[in-house]
Amino acid sequence: MAQTLPGFDRLALDAETMAGQVTIRGYRITVEHLLELLAAGWSVEEIQADFPFIESDDVRQGFGYAATPVRRGL
Repeated sequence: MAQTLPGFDRLALDAETMAGQVTIRGYRITVEHLLELLAAGWSVEEIQADFPFIESDDVRQGFGYAATPVRRGL
């Protein structure tokens, strides 16, 4: 069963989904994949065209999650 991450109510972890990687609200798209698309130059609108369930708040939380190690100096 998917559980949200503390401080990130739109990000989920489930050992049964995507090999336990952090996903967007339990869907089969990982935060890593979302960030890779953005890094490759995709716009949020282009991502939403391919993944219509993705919302702007999902993208913001994905960035926030990715920034966590930076904030901690890791």
